[in-house]
Amino acid sequence: MNLPANHPLLDGRTADSPLIQAYRGNRPEKLPVWFMRQAGRSLPEYRELRVGTAMLDACLDPALSSEITLQPVRRHQVDAGIFFSDIVVPIKLAGVDVSIVPGRGPVLGAPIRSEADVAALRPLDPQALAPIADGVARSVAELGSTPLIGFAGAPFTLAAYLVEGGPSKDHLRARTLMHADPDTWNALLSWAADVTGAFLRAQVLAGASAVQLFDSWVGSLSVADYEERVAPYSARAISHVRDLGVPIVHFGVGTGELLPSMRAIGVDVMGVDDRIPLDEASARLGSDVPLQGNINPALLAAPWPVLEAHVLDVIERGRAARSHVLNLGHGVPPDTDPDVLTRIVELAHA
Repeated sequence: MNLPANHPLLDGRTADSPLIQAYRGNRPEKLPVWFMRQAGRSLPEYRELRVGTAMLDACLDPALSSEITLQPVRRHQVDAGIFFSDIVVPIKLAGVDVSIVPGRGPVLGAPIRSEADVAALRPLDPQALAPIADGVARSVAELGSTPLIGFAGAPFTLAAYLVEGGPSKDHLRARTLMHADPDTWNALLSWAADVTGAFLRAQVLAGASAVQLFDSWVGSLSVADYEERVAPYSARAISHVRDLGVPIVHFGVGTGELLPSMRAIGVDVMGVDDRIPLDEASARLGSDVPLQGNINPALLAAPWPVLEAHVLDVIERGRAARSHVLNLGHGVPPDTDPDVLTRIVELAHA
């Protein structure tokens, strides 16, 4: 491991935590649990803190990003913090004109669709990552023995936003570009892989004990397109942290058919969305692969007996895998009652 000597994985703080044990393929006494999008919208203390501050400004304020990261750990007693940020933060730091429009999502000043557009993209200056490293370091200092997960968006998902110019239901322009102009596509994904890889590396060197690569929109691809035109760049992104020896988790939405191909880029843990049962995912991946997931977020608003039965079923199916970290099959919906999440944590730990 090329980690600093005071890193939590090396100095005894997090190496034996339930989360890291499970990510390493062991089954700790306590089932570890955390939630994607646990830091943020569903918490009243988050909404109060964010008044008057734009999303990307909050991500780049180390004191604010750290406090938001810590809020769900304090409230829910989850087994990990996940650093509060956004997948477009690294492209913003690299000079791309992007903002997050409330109710819509990331919107670019101008889409990136031509060879000239890609050629104009600048590499990410390591100095620009200082607010990220500071926010991570502050979070880690407060978390103690609870590990922090760093995260980033995978190259395809970043490219989907860059080419479309904003959110899209079908990512049609991005999927057209990969076939119509493969040289431009390759250049764009190479740039995105290095930007997101640098973002991950900064988080790990500042103290993150694991990382998760989110490929939110990759479920729109065929296996052939993924393997030929996307996987090499996801592998390139995680190559930036491979020498650091931290567990690497990979997650995408609608990826039941892609799971083996996504695993093949060289990750340790596969996140599974709620469209495929964990025992089926384990059968497709092989029983030696640690899994993370996959409570259906829609059931968070169901009566407790319905949700409880579902959570217990997810836990039971997770026994098919080598190890299991309980999570959602996607992110926490904004209108979720936080007490429901706390109750799930208590159930998992019991």
